[in-house]
Amino acid sequence: MPKTPRAWQRMLSGRRLDLLDPTPMDIEIADIAHGLAFVARWNGQTLGDWPYSVAEHSLLVEEIFTRLNPGIAVRWRLAALLHDAPEYVIGDMISPVKSAIGPGYGALDERLTAAVHLRFGLPASLPGPIKTQIKRADRISAWHEAVRIAGFNEAEASRFFGRPELPVTGPIQILLRPPVEVRTAFQERFSVLMAAM
Repeated sequence: MPKTPRAWQRMLSGRRLDLLDPTPMDIEIADIAHGLAFVARWNGQTLGDWPYSVAEHSLLVEEIFTRLNPGIAVRWRLAALLHDAPEYVIGDMISPVKSAIGPGYGALDERLTAAVHLRFGLPASLPGPIKTQIKRADRISAWHEAVRIAGFNEAEASRFFGRPELPVTGPIQILLRPPVEVRTAFQERFSVLMAAM
């Protein structure tokens, strides 16, 4: 009798997250913060003594999103912080790998995103204009990361991510920190946003 492949992961919180049928009750912010702090963006191909983590990227995207949308509701800032939350279990795959895998990756990401959103009081699917603005902040972050720490020149980064307009006031800081520091910063930012909601 063939063995059914395991489609769940045991989380450090003790939760058992079913990747094919995730439920909001199996989502914990401590697991997300921990996982994202240890997942490297750019497949780890970045300058510096520490990998640039998805948690650090998420903090930057939320900051850029907020600067692009002054006065935006706190819940949408939380959505920006959690925009890559599924990567705490599925990792951060670069776009060429996602393309090679096909639509299955997108479906998995959508299921996990919906469970995360519902767990923290957000709609399972974000309104189109909010999604667009989060994606805009994400692309601005990606361009700066590409040029400053991932070895792209400006022309190459602009071709893949679009040269960002510069409506964002103030400098965009790319931080490289030990995972434990990033994990703490991510959880603290999450707590601030949840308290403000």
